[in-house]
Amino acid sequence: MPACVPTHTADPNRPERAHPPHSPPPVRPPHPRRLRIAGADLSAAVAVFLIALPLSLGIALATGAPLQAGLVAAAVGGIVAGRIGGSPLQVSGPAAGLTVVTADLIQQYGWRTTCAITVLAGLAQIGLGFLRVARGALAVSPAIVHGMLAGIGVTIAVAQVHIVLGGTPQSSVPDNLRALPAQLANVDPAAVAVSVLTLALLLLWPRLPGQAGRLLRRVPAALVAVTGATATAAAAGLVLAEVDLPSWRSHALAGLPEGPVLGLVAAVLTTTLVCSVQSLLGAVAVDKLVSRRPGPGHVPRSDLDRELLGQGTANIASGCLGGLPVAGVAVRSSANVHAGAVSRNSTMLHGVLVVVAALLMVPLLELIPLASLAALVMAVGIQMVSLHHIRTVTRHREALVYAVTAVGVVFAGVLEGVTLGVAVAVGVALHRLTRTRITHEEKDGVHHVHVRGQLTFLAVPRLSRALHLVPQGATGVVALDGSFMDHAAYEALHDWQNTHTARGGAVEITGRRPGVGVRIAEPATLVSSPAADETGMPSSAGCRCRPWTAWRNHQCEPALSAPDDDLRDHDSRDTGDAGDGQDGPGGRPNPSGTGTGVSTGSDTGTGSLLGANGPETSRTGTDLVRGLSTFQRNTAPLVRGELARLAREGQRPTQLFLACADSRLVTSMITSSGPGDLFVVRNVGNLVPPPGEESGDDSVAAALEYAVEVLEVRSIAVCGHSGCGAMQALLDPQPDGALTPLRRWLRHGLPSLERVRDRSGPQVRLAGRAPADTAEQLCLANVVQQLEHLRAHESVARALKDGLLTLHGLYFHVGEARAYLLSEAAGERVFDRVRAKDPTQ
Repeated sequence: MPACVPTHTADPNRPERAHPPHSPPPVRPPHPRRLRIAGADLSAAVAVFLIALPLSLGIALATGAPLQAGLVAAAVGGIVAGRIGGSPLQVSGPAAGLTVVTADLIQQYGWRTTCAITVLAGLAQIGLGFLRVARGALAVSPAIVHGMLAGIGVTIAVAQVHIVLGGTPQSSVPDNLRALPAQLANVDPAAVAVSVLTLALLLLWPRLPGQAGRLLRRVPAALVAVTGATATAAAAGLVLAEVDLPSWRSHALAGLPEGPVLGLVAAVLTTTLVCSVQSLLGAVAVDKLVSRRPGPGHVPRSDLDRELLGQGTANIASGCLGGLPVAGVAVRSSANVHAGAVSRNSTMLHGVLVVVAALLMVPLLELIPLASLAALVMAVGIQMVSLHHIRTVTRHREALVYAVTAVGVVFAGVLEGVTLGVAVAVGVALHRLTRTRITHEEKDGVHHVHVRGQLTFLAVPRLSRALHLVPQGATGVVALDGSFMDHAAYEALHDWQNTHTARGGAVEITGRRPGVGVRIAEPATLVSSPAADETGMPSSAGCRCRPWTAWRNHQCEPALSAPDDDLRDHDSRDTGDAGDGQDGPGGRPNPSGTGTGVSTGSDTGTGSLLGANGPETSRTGTDLVRGLSTFQRNTAPLVRGELARLAREGQRPTQLFLACADSRLVTSMITSSGPGDLFVVRNVGNLVPPPGEESGDDSVAAALEYAVEVLEVRSIAVCGHSGCGAMQALLDPQPDGALTPLRRWLRHGLPSLERVRDRSGPQVRLAGRAPADTAEQLCLANVVQQLEHLRAHESVARALKDGLLTLHGLYFHVGEARAYLLSEAAGERVFDRVRAKDPTQ
């Protein structure tokens, strides 16, 4: 993105207004404000309505509730949950996953009490939303959730088979299975014909070929199936049971709950659990669908606690109005996303359309055969038994949990099935924790001991037996394929290592993934690594390292006997704050901001150690050799093929990245780049001296010429950062002293300083907030100034004129780990955040 011209500074007293990234603020809305619905929301609402209408009637039929209850739940779910809920694009309404629960409640307590239970479940959901426990609900194993849905799907399908055949379903799956032979002996041919036609249209409509098929497929298959079956039945004059929608005047509303208290409490908890889990998982799934959807539209991520509040409010309203329980539904939500919806208006408008249909389309709805709705719901139930879910749980070795949950739901009930699934999941987890496989084999004179699973005290005897199979003086490799090691196992392994190495043997202990350590449950603060690499130094594989240790100064925690001073030094380096804009030793300004001298432009984060003196020097050498050894052992095998290709073909980077030499600015990390992607030039202060002057610098100019003329890069980025020591040195110059090379170099930053001090024109700023201080203002202005210096170079100016090059300005805030991109907003130069979920970035 080309750099822009600075304008006036934003008034700090003016209230902020949110607007899309990299775009000017919106104009002030006209008065009075009008409700505006985007065309994408309108078309999506129509598509969702056409799916929701037949499904709502079919689910109500499957539960044994009044058919109007499905329409009430669809309308309330769209309007109330759509307006209050935390997932803008999730569509709520009567869900197939609630069919079995609701049917059982109606059988036991009657319809009015079921409505009261729905109201109480809504109150419980609101309480959970205020307690902010929504994220905790996602801790339920996916195998349990998928098993519950599969069990509900089987129950729905088996029950609807009887209606498809022209009969009446029983109250449970065993009863339906026992009654099936008698039902097959008394088949209604007209009902079967309508059901088969409905299923055929459902199956074939999404597969229509050609250009015409692509246009026809925009009409939902569910609507086509029900409409086609209804029209055929009417044209053929078939005598069938049809939808019966009594007058709304006789519609039953909620009544006071009647029944045993414990039974009612269990019913409320079951309804709350199923509604909440299904809605929360649906919201997460909608977020994933939105993130993968192409296009520039920005939809906020779901607020799960607010989603619980919205679902609870919708259930209260639906229960009071005599509707079915409400939850987020996958089919309608995915249709809403794929139809291009951009806000919650589509969900609310679909609810309004359901209300209109329920009031004005009753004569048409009463023509629908019940067999067609039953076939539609049966197909939905079969689809809930997903082969993809079965493959996934099998791959993760949770098929037993899935199967037990599904069978429990089918034969015992939803709450009982879920309870069985949770119990089996806990048992499987405990079994995995205690089940450890330890093997020993010899290969080419090296003895390999492989530990698969968690290493606890229960496995210590087997571990000791395997370790003692390694002869004295031999080389042993212990591979720990697990993420946990308790104190007893650690002591056994550590003692054996010390004994074996004292008798002339060699030991290497590796983790499951290269460079990732094994968690050791050691009571002391720091644990010595039991491993040693080929340099004779402790290997990082056994340290208590975080995943980011590889680029965090290459520091693993030292041994138990490490002195307190060493621990404090280690901690201060790891925080990365010690040199943020501070002076170096002796009060001298530190241009790199690292706190230990001038950075040499390292991308590995070790610049703070390379300039140290005294006892730190030996540690630096150790860290350097350890880092090289770790790379050669772990990283080199992974990148050797790619580097060999680059060696053959030569470098072909598309970007020149000009950044400060500060050790905290890791260019490959913040740009997600790899070998061959960036041509990097780093210096103190990310300066680009202008050409043709006494202050000109051939080093940067040569890099520019080579990158633009030879490598033919297509973009150049200048990246500044927070806490830059070079900018701090410009703000606090030394009054006297020798003209050192550092001071001569910093003269290239004086134009940036003049830009900040010139208050007559607008200043460069950050979007959403003012710069924290003058140093940050200078860091921002310096990026803009260096972009202007870039344009003065002949090779850059020529490429810009020919349209072969673009310039970018970047600012990286170290403490926030946040990248800002220079953009143009209302004629100003503004650094705006780079959004993680923005598909345009």
